[in-house]
Amino acid sequence: MIRVLLVDDQPLIRSGFRALLELEDDIKVVAEAANGEEGLALAKEHLPDVALVDIQMPVMDGIEATRHIAADPALAGVHVVMLTNYGMDEYVFDALRAGAAGFLVKDIVAEDFLHAVRVAARGDALLAPSITRKLIDRYVTQLPSTRSGSGLEELTGREREAVALAAQGLSNSEIADRMVIAPVTAKTHINRAMTKLHARDRAQLVVLAYESGLVSPRNS
Repeated sequence: MIRVLLVDDQPLIRSGFRALLELEDDIKVVAEAANGEEGLALAKEHLPDVALVDIQMPVMDGIEATRHIAADPALAGVHVVMLTNYGMDEYVFDALRAGAAGFLVKDIVAEDFLHAVRVAARGDALLAPSITRKLIDRYVTQLPSTRSGSGLEELTGREREAVALAAQGLSNSEIADRMVIAPVTAKTHINRAMTKLHARDRAQLVVLAYESGLVSPRNS
């Protein structure tokens, strides 16, 4: 059973998402919150698998709530998915850097929404290649270089190669095809890299890959 926490200051949005989620046999909404502060408290209380968190809210916004969740070892199993009214706004990259597993636009179709919740619950990032490219174009190119102390020296050559391909938006199967290895081996490389770089999930791994200089917008 996938346990979901809804955090949004608009009751109508929350009720709509709840209605969709509770039609599914494998998903349960465990709590709702109207702001980030409430959401953080409920995350600690219920330990959901997925927290759907609005970016802009009163009292504490979604990015700050995500930052607190990501910093708490007791909440390591909580995968935060940010909710936004826009396909790409100025807060998205900040949300990913704070520890979000990805983001969804609120007008997403029901089938894609449910799929996204299941993807997030598995610990995979909600970063399609097209979204990754937009992030690179708008945000990553503006970042200062932070190559030193990145932890990349701990990765093996194959792990670095897998991370670089993941940063381009490739799935484990696509990475396996490129590297001519089994999908399970590709997944192992990614998981080991996440552990070594202390990345909560695949989304943070992508951010680290660009911030560290492992991948640059020129070769993505």
